[in-house]
Amino acid sequence: MELFDEQEIQNDSVVRILVVDDREDNLISMETLLEKDHYDVCKANSGRAALRILLHEHDFSLILMDVQMPDMNGYETANLIYQRDKLRNIPIIFITAHSHDEEYIFQGYQMGGVDYIYKPVHPTLLRAKVGVFVELYRKNHQLASHEKRMIAANESLKKEIDERRLSEQKIRLLNEQLVENINHLKVVNEELDRFAYMASHDLQEPLRKIMVFTDKILKKMEIDGETDKYLKKIFNSSERMQTLINDLLRFSKHEIHEEDFKPTDLNVLVQEAITELEMEIEMAEAKINIDILPTTWAIPGLITQLFYNLISNAIKFKKGNNQPVISIFTDRMLPRDMQIELPPVNGNGCEFDIIYVTDNGIGFDARYAEDIFIVFKRLHSYEDFKGSGVGLSICKKIVEKHHGFITVRSKEDEGSTFIIGLPQKHQEFSARQALMPDN
Repeated sequence: MELFDEQEIQNDSVVRILVVDDREDNLISMETLLEKDHYDVCKANSGRAALRILLHEHDFSLILMDVQMPDMNGYETANLIYQRDKLRNIPIIFITAHSHDEEYIFQGYQMGGVDYIYKPVHPTLLRAKVGVFVELYRKNHQLASHEKRMIAANESLKKEIDERRLSEQKIRLLNEQLVENINHLKVVNEELDRFAYMASHDLQEPLRKIMVFTDKILKKMEIDGETDKYLKKIFNSSERMQTLINDLLRFSKHEIHEEDFKPTDLNVLVQEAITELEMEIEMAEAKINIDILPTTWAIPGLITQLFYNLISNAIKFKKGNNQPVISIFTDRMLPRDMQIELPPVNGNGCEFDIIYVTDNGIGFDARYAEDIFIVFKRLHSYEDFKGSGVGLSICKKIVEKHHGFITVRSKEDEGSTFIIGLPQKHQEFSARQALMPDN
């Protein structure tokens, strides 16, 4: 079946009919009859005139063609019409004054005609036959339109199936790659575990010797009070470093367990960090203001390291010869102009303790607020400020392990404010407590 463009599909509201006859009176007569049924009648007074019309217009539902015309008769005209693909589905009814000669009639059908009307034309018969073929033509166009849409739908479905097949192949490839990556990460993690064990063993061995020999000196030698003080500091620092190595080792191996969390007085941890930094604080003549801090669920060793790193940074990045002033305080609210999405802790509405650590140091451009938490990321050269660039990245990981958050606000030459959020209850503990029956 021939397919048609949308513009070729017959409009249901307008039916166009081409009438071809060399006599003007016949054209007017048939036009008058057909207009009663609201057909749009187009007239041509010769075969050539009809071909000229059909050269530009091909939306006719029916052609009424007189057989006997000078120069080019109806059969010849029909033959030329049906040579064009866009016209070959238009039905042609031949109008003739000849008798019902079978050979003559066969010639018309052979040319592509669908029926005959004999002169003199009977008005009722003309209108009836035109109505039948117009309806038939309309149905054919509807079928052609449906077929075209079906073909388009099939093509679309085929394309969708092909795309889905490609997507499934991509998913399979990605899954294979994911399995490879998982296996590779397993190997890397095993190597890291071995390295961490070796590193912790190698680090703790000299620490143990420092602690042993310091203890022997303290017990067996007569020393003055100031030397005794310093030796005790060496011993205490070594003890703390040993604890810190163990904490960081477990932290790096993701071996954080529920029993590691306990109710922790943050005031005690801040004082421990200050004690460790006593010499640096004295040398910089730093002033540290501490408000009363809350008790929260935490891993004490890691939170001590958090405060140690933040206070150490504040001293290190002091502004020129100015006295460093560090303030540590708490608030249940974030600054009004700060938008931050709090991480989900559990389903029973656990709130956060907000801890502020501020300083009056050199500060930095606020656009680097996220960069400073990236491991080994430095905003200043090593010659200006010593350090590995690891401290703040450790702070971020410590806070994340506590299901909290850390962010910073700063301006150049105006100091920095670190804002830490710690859940008031540990996630696993809170979830378990919520499931326990009331006593």
